[in-house]
Amino acid sequence: MLTLATPLALTASLAGCGTSGDDAAPKGGGRSFTVAAAGDILLHPQLIEQAREDAKQTGKGTAGLDFGPLMAGIEPVISKADLAICHLEPVLAGPTGPFEGFPDFAVPPQIATTIKDIGYDTCSTASNHTLDHGVQGVRRTLDALDAAGVKHTGSARSEKESRTPLVLDVKGVKVAQLSYAFGFNAHELPADKQWLANLTDFDRIKAAEKAARAAGADVVILSIHWGREHIPNPATSQLKLARRIARETGINLVIGHHAHVVQPMEKVDGTWIAYGLGNQVARHDVPTGLTEEGVIGWFTFTESGDGWDVRPRYEPTLLEVPPDTENTGDGGTTTAGPDDSADYRLIDVATTLRDGHPNAQLRARLRLAFERTQGTMLNRGAAGDGLKPLTALPR
Repeated sequence: MLTLATPLALTASLAGCGTSGDDAAPKGGGRSFTVAAAGDILLHPQLIEQAREDAKQTGKGTAGLDFGPLMAGIEPVISKADLAICHLEPVLAGPTGPFEGFPDFAVPPQIATTIKDIGYDTCSTASNHTLDHGVQGVRRTLDALDAAGVKHTGSARSEKESRTPLVLDVKGVKVAQLSYAFGFNAHELPADKQWLANLTDFDRIKAAEKAARAAGADVVILSIHWGREHIPNPATSQLKLARRIARETGINLVIGHHAHVVQPMEKVDGTWIAYGLGNQVARHDVPTGLTEEGVIGWFTFTESGDGWDVRPRYEPTLLEVPPDTENTGDGGTTTAGPDDSADYRLIDVATTLRDGHPNAQLRARLRLAFERTQGTMLNRGAAGDGLKPLTALPR
């Protein structure tokens, strides 16, 4: 985590994730730090109801909602990174609501506390839902993140805030985060508040990187909301923009969101592009299997003579979804069987398999998630450039 939070040593953090010895620490002299980044956090009504049920069991949370049990499965990975970056897609409401789902999300601000508790330091907030509730929605969201102690970038409450680069001190390295989105659905930026959220434009991204460097940033990471929903392959527009960023800016890492399914990683002219990390946690009306799978990108930055070397790893995740109790017309179950979970839970796939989960049905589902995620991660040749799993799939 950030130096304020007494970071763990890199070797210990990687070893704790089950990596092999040759991945335990970077080789060479310069400064080094790790980054964990994950996909969309998008709270559909079923997940809010899960937090309500969990609060009854834990006696924790605020205003009867506790998102801790839902998200706890990834805390061991996220909390070990020197810098952990989330993507918060929806607008936050007040603690008691009213809450809304698609198309104009307004979700409990209690999620901000959970984001902090599991180890995230900062969130990108530019998404196609940023303007779902206008200026007040942006303000509520950022106020809630501030109250939880989570940094943020991508939307702003004032023009001054929008022009101030987010630069974090990570083990003595100044790391900037940028956040941009392709658009805002049916909503438009107010004519007098064009600074309210960052709309993707190459020239703006390039200028933002220069501003971050001028503010002292040694490393610049771009979070970007782009691509086609539910399509594992990156769109042509993603590929073209990724190449411009890699070739015409000094941005060190690109982290993509929005597709709600995992997309590949690729090294372009020395710059790693994570096209899409899938969903961190979401419950779409029709779960497809792919929408429950996500990935935590793990990146080790090591200073070298000519800049920064970035070594990528990935940790597959899965949202365990209770059986569909309504879909009986095509043979769906009406009650949970002995091998079914009754709760939504976010799972670290490889670690759960390594630890030998007793549920055979879940183990089979986890193995499928790992292998499918791995196939997607590597389908643009990333293995040849060194991309590996953070935790190996147990045999």
